[in-house]
Amino acid sequence: MSGGRLALIAAGGTGGHMFPAQALAERLLAEGWRVKLSTDDRGARYAAGFPPQVVREIVRSATPARGGALGKLAAPFRIGQGLAAAVRTMRRDRPAVVVGFGGYPSIPALGAASLLGVPRMIHEQNGIMGRVNRIFARRVDRVACGIWPTELPEGVGGTHVGNPVRQAVLDHAAAPYQPPGDGPLHLLVIGGSQGARRLSDVVPAAVAALPPDLRARLTVSHQARAEDADRVTRAYADAGITAEVQPFFADVPERMARAQLVVSRAGASSLADLTVIGRPAILIPYPSAAGNHQSANARALAESGAAVLLPESVLDTESLTRDLRAILTDSQRACTMAQAALSLGRPDAAARLHDLVTELSP
Repeated sequence: MSGGRLALIAAGGTGGHMFPAQALAERLLAEGWRVKLSTDDRGARYAAGFPPQVVREIVRSATPARGGALGKLAAPFRIGQGLAAAVRTMRRDRPAVVVGFGGYPSIPALGAASLLGVPRMIHEQNGIMGRVNRIFARRVDRVACGIWPTELPEGVGGTHVGNPVRQAVLDHAAAPYQPPGDGPLHLLVIGGSQGARRLSDVVPAAVAALPPDLRARLTVSHQARAEDADRVTRAYADAGITAEVQPFFADVPERMARAQLVVSRAGASSLADLTVIGRPAILIPYPSAAGNHQSANARALAESGAAVLLPESVLDTESLTRDLRAILTDSQRACTMAQAALSLGRPDAAARLHDLVTELSP
């Protein structure tokens, strides 16, 4: 590789970490940087959307919460191997800056940057800081925050930049909203890899309980885990509802732009997409998320009227049917929600984060 300053982006293996990392990579490339991505095998599955100019480095890392007792014992050794490899790599091709987006696979790159004195920063997507970012919060030069306010360790200051969204989302930013009326209706259901099962249990039944005139006009795009896809597909078919069920939609921004309503967990990246595109939502925070951070993420949207907040503790078919019907039969309310969502959007978040990166690099 030659030409341009090098930025090393380190991110864990979930869409919540990888999508904002991709957005920053796109922005850096546009500004003439070289970009490397450091992630693990899980993260590599999300890397297909990164521009081809981004060099991928697969690191040895481990999540202590996975793999049982043996996994917990092996995790420090695997992380140590990844750290040693990262140090060797940085000595050969020293980055101007390292940016961590959280997740255990970001430990080797941030740890090596600390040892070698490379400028470094972290971006926290959620309203409550994740474990790895909390470890490094006092060991980096900048802490950028996607949600504001973000709960930070005592004595640590943060800069609110928003959560960067990919170019595919920016292509649909502020897309005109078609409110629910007498014509076709589109519902998008996205649950995240960990939180999708409960939505697969409840949403098809709730949609099936809608009045016949709504069901007849409704098309559902439902993102479900692979092992649940067949039963979710059958549930919609048995109710006579047109639905496409997939483990992952590569075109979520396009589907969101044409949706009258979105049912979603409250992951930071999903909320960033919702607010940049501007769509009403029913948010069901994933209660097992670390520190219950999804509830913190959803608070601003609920308080502004952009979303209905439906905690899983009270989620059932009847409550979800009630909220679906209330929005899909009230065009004025749906439009107001869409505008409220748009008012919270940060389409310039990647540019703001790029500015922080530029300030740090020599």
